[in-house]
Amino acid sequence: MMPLKTFDDYLKEGIARKQSPDKLRSMSLVAESTESYGILFSFIGKVGLDDNNANHVIKNAYDIIMELIRAKMFSDGFSTSGKGAHEAEVSYLNKLGFSDRDVNFANDLRWFRNGIMYYGKKFDKNYAERVIEFLKRIYLLLKKMCEKPVNKK
Repeated sequence: MMPLKTFDDYLKEGIARKQSPDKLRSMSLVAESTESYGILFSFIGKVGLDDNNANHVIKNAYDIIMELIRAKMFSDGFSTSGKGAHEAEVSYLNKLGFSDRDVNFANDLRWFRNGIMYYGKKFDKNYAERVIEFLKRIYLLLKKMCEKPVNKK
C-alpha cells in the first residue's frame, strides 16, 4: 500500500478542490451518518459480532467515518472526485489534527474495505472489534468538528 500524500498534494493534483462551503450537504451527511451509526450498533446489539458478520460491520463502519469526513470537508469548502478521492478524504484527517496513528488506521481500513468490496477478502471478529472501537472514538470527534462554524481561511 502506498503511503498517503498530504491533502495539499491532492489539491494540487485536482483530486480535491476548494469550493464554496455547502452547509446543507454537510448537515445531510451528518444526519445520514448518525442514522447509520445507530443502526449499526442496534444490529450489533441484537445479532452480536462474529466472524460471519465482521465484513458487514467493517464496511458499515467505514461508510459512517467517510460520511463524517465528507461532511466536514463540505462545511470547510472542499470536495473530492475521481481516482484517489477516498485517499484524499482520509488524508483530510491530518489537516483536522488527527494523529498519524489514526490516519494510518483509517487508511488501512480504506484499503481493507476495498479488499472486501472488490477482492472477496474476509476479516474476523477481532479486526471488526478494533474497527468498532476506532469508530466510537473518531465518530464523536468528527461529529463535533462538523458542528463547529466554517473556518474562514
